[in-house]
This record gives sequence, structure tokens and C-alpha cells, in this order.
Amino acid sequence: MGCGGSKAGGSGERADANSEFARKYNLDDKELGTGAFSRVILATSNEGTKVAVKCISKNGELKQEDIDSLHEEVAVLRSVDHPNIVKLYDFFDEKRYYYMAIELMEGGELFERIVKKTFYNEMDARGLVRILLDALAYLHHRGIVHRDLKPENLLLKSPFNDFDIKLADFGFAKKVEGKSLDTQCGTPGYVAPEILKGKKYGTAVDMWSCGVIVYILLGGYPPFHDDNHAVLYRKIKAADYAFDPQYWDQVSDDAKDLIKKMLVVDPDKRLTASQALRHPWFMVGDHELISRNLAKTLDTMKKFNARRKFKGKVKGIILANKLAKGDLF
Repeated sequence: MGCGGSKAGGSGERADANSEFARKYNLDDKELGTGAFSRVILATSNEGTKVAVKCISKNGELKQEDIDSLHEEVAVLRSVDHPNIVKLYDFFDEKRYYYMAIELMEGGELFERIVKKTFYNEMDARGLVRILLDALAYLHHRGIVHRDLKPENLLLKSPFNDFDIKLADFGFAKKVEGKSLDTQCGTPGYVAPEILKGKKYGTAVDMWSCGVIVYILLGGYPPFHDDNHAVLYRKIKAADYAFDPQYWDQVSDDAKDLIKKMLVVDPDKRLTASQALRHPWFMVGDHELISRNLAKTLDTMKKFNARRKFKGKVKGIILANKLAKGDLF
């Protein structure tokens, strides 16, 4: 599902030698990722700091709405300072390219780290949920909605720390007052029902997506899934999901209650991030949650993650073919 955003083109070519960007950063040969319309390259600053640089080409493919959304993403990232939100160090608007120098996340995706664990319990899951909710409470208090919460956008700063998590990819993020947005935006399986229904929406859409992520962290699989998008969207609009006893018997009632209060069709009745942080689940003693072994969840999540990564690779191959044919640039 698309959205007017800064997912707009870049080839990652070298900057002009006398440009402001080139005077401050040196692009390496390592490509860190390729988006639908951008490339992310490893770079080193003059001070020796490793960063990720998003290179966005000005080759005529950018529409005005893409440019506007790019500047909105930059403005949002410049306005925030939170330990669990990725940092924007610099932004350069140059002759041939836009460059975004972003905090380098060397630990990879959160879900990739979880599935490598040999042991996983409900206290581990709660710690991750608390971090995500804290970041969302910070954003929402400032009138910022992320609009694309999903596992791919939860990254780890270091390969050695399981809890130094940062929320990334603010390409769809926007400042909002109340329910003033109406752009169709998000990722199938995580998108909120009010968006699918074409209603005006606000920060509550993030809380629905967060509820989906919490469900996966505790159950190991998504609450809404179907290869047919029409069927999938019908399930989402009706909040048609269940706690299958085979996977959920070992999960506490408090945790399930939190999910129920996040996956609420009416956004006015959905918990806010601040309210969710005060939910009784966060008051339960650590010893009780440590005893709730989520081994079955871990096994299920490994299968879910493998399918997720496979779909991502297929999309990557399709994108690479389009790049090779020059369809995107």
C-alpha cells in the first residue's frame, strides 16, 4: 500500500568533489539497502563516524509531492531527540542529489535478533514493547504520526545489545493535529482499519500497528494474514483475529488484554501510547513473566520471519530488475 512519501530515487553515485556533502563525508563502496526509489550507502564523516547515507537522485523522476514529503521527513527527524528513535545527522540539498546522513544501525532488524535466541520469555517481550510504546508516546505527544510501523522498521544499534532498539524509516511520518490525515498509507497486515475505510485519521493508526507488532512478539505470527488483500483488509476492518490456544495458552491474560485494547476498530476507544504504558501488564513482577517461557512463540516466529524475509527478497529481485531496465530512474 503506497503513500505520498519520500521513497524517492537515488543511485548512490559519488557526490561532486567540491560539494558540501563531499567535504564532510566519504561514501564507501558498501550498499546497505535499496528502497523502492532510494539507495543507502555506508559513509564515514571527517571525524571518523560511520553513518548510513540515503542518496536520492534529482534526475527528473521526483514529483513535487515526493520533494515535499522528503522535506517533511527531514523536518520531523530534526525535531525529535529520543534514545529509541534513529537520528538524522545531516541533510544536503545539492545539484544532483539529496543526501540524508542517518545514524548507522549495525545490529540489524529486531525480529532477526529474536529468532536467533535460544530462550525467550514474556519478560523479554514486555521489555521490547515498553521501548516501542515509549518512543510512540514521545512522537504522539509532539503531534507526529509514523504511519508505517512494522518489524522492518525496528532496528538495533549494536550487534551486542538486544535492547538498544530504534524506530526507523520516517518516510511516511507527518505532523498532525487531531484526525486531519486522509492519505492511504501503510503496509498490508499492519495498516489501521480507519485508513482502509477512507476515514480521516491521526496518531491512533500507529497504536493499531503497534498492537499487531505486540501480537507477533507474543504469539509468533501476525493477527491478520491472507494472501488475498481484499480478504486481509476485510479481516482488519472487522478486527477479525483470535488467540489460538495452541500458541497463546502460555501467554498471560494481562498481555492478551493489552492487545485487545490496542486492536480496537474505533480509534477513539483504542489505547493511546501513554495509556498503554500504564496497563496492568507493565506492573506484573518480573519473576512471574520470566517463568512464562515462549519457546513455542520463538519457533513460530522463526517460520513467520523466514516467510517475511523471503517475500522481501522477491520484492528486491523485482526492484533490481526494474532498476536494471531503467524503469525507476
